[in-house]
Amino acid sequence: MIKYTKLFVTFLLAIIVFQARAQSTATTSSPYSQYGLGLVTPQVLPQSNGMGDISVATNNYSGYYNINPLNPATYGKIGLTVIDVGIDGSTTTLNQLGQPSQSNGNFRLSHVAFAFPISKHSAFSFGLLPYSELGYNYETTKKNFGTTSPADTNAVNYIYSGQGGLSKAYLGYGFGIGKHLLLGANVSYIFGNLQQFSSTEIPDLVGTLDSRVENSYSIGGVNYDYGAQYTVDFTATQHLIFGYSASAGTQLNSTYTNVVSQYDYDSSGNQNVPLDTLAYTKTPNQKIQLPRISHYGLTFMNDNKFLIGAEYSTTNWSALTIGGVNQELQNDKTYNLGGQFTPNLNALSNYWATIDYRLGFIYDQSYIDINDPANNTTTNIKSYALTFGLGLPLRPNVTSFYKINFSAEVGRRGTLDNGLVRENYVNLHLSFTLNDRWFIKYKLD
Repeated sequence: MIKYTKLFVTFLLAIIVFQARAQSTATTSSPYSQYGLGLVTPQVLPQSNGMGDISVATNNYSGYYNINPLNPATYGKIGLTVIDVGIDGSTTTLNQLGQPSQSNGNFRLSHVAFAFPISKHSAFSFGLLPYSELGYNYETTKKNFGTTSPADTNAVNYIYSGQGGLSKAYLGYGFGIGKHLLLGANVSYIFGNLQQFSSTEIPDLVGTLDSRVENSYSIGGVNYDYGAQYTVDFTATQHLIFGYSASAGTQLNSTYTNVVSQYDYDSSGNQNVPLDTLAYTKTPNQKIQLPRISHYGLTFMNDNKFLIGAEYSTTNWSALTIGGVNQELQNDKTYNLGGQFTPNLNALSNYWATIDYRLGFIYDQSYIDINDPANNTTTNIKSYALTFGLGLPLRPNVTSFYKINFSAEVGRRGTLDNGLVRENYVNLHLSFTLNDRWFIKYKLD
């Protein structure tokens, strides 16, 4: 009976988070999310995020089994049923020279992931993760529309906004060959909706109607991930792990909708429903060509004591096409460094000694190059972040082990140069991890 209750709770958790992710908008508030498919979310859980997102060359640490979707080879190290459910929150402050700063905050259910062993050296995993986020809203103004008057008249407001995001549902299998080699793969379904709006408003010119262009994409398609790990044992407790994983450059299906409408405001300043639709175009079966993503990692680990690792990732975003049109992005490069220290995993009288303390650093040279023809300059948008985290073990029972994983990412994206926007952000991640013995038949003597 207990086994079936656990299965029901697991299924219920999956449905709740699936519905929440399918219906939620993005948690980002970044004008840089308007490029490509939005800001791509690292495919890591909070325990990895606290270490600077390193995960391609890590598997199990601190006496717990962890789910690592970024490298499906790691499933081969899972020896218990694992459930990991989490939430995310973020705050972003936008700064631009000559403009007041703007702050935004968001919160959401983030992920649910499961894994269970099939044999001593193999396991299945499945779950739902965020893939990308789209969210922004900003305005520019041009004065003296249709007049040569030196006075500031007939100002035109250009308003740009976007919302939505993509999610990734995956099913994976990993297995070990011998004592040192792990291999694995995921098959995933990426889905979601992206909406972008551009509006033109002339508030002071009597008799004019405002106009809006809406471009939206309903996206769904299959993607594949694969990975490998190789471990070199120096001693029984000290190991050097080499890791590699990649995401294939597959095609997604998309339905594109374009709507051009006119609207106005009532006497109280509230926007009325659109007065007219000037154009409506719906194009099904558009293809989105995803880029290939590659991750390389190296980690040194002393079992149940500490680990330190470094990673390098590159994404071929210059190959991204939507509806056959290249999006003119650059290839992305990301560098990660991080580690974890556990003072004494087996301490009985000092709880603080059993906590995992995590620290990391992320540097991203993004796929966004912004051209300024007036000054003949090109600015690459970079981001830097410092991460830290805690793994808080809870009191176990005979067959179950619990841990709360918390991580924080404090970073900066963009620059104030050339009239651009600089973002200061704080991302918070919280997850509950369960290790439990399921599907075991007990024998009575």
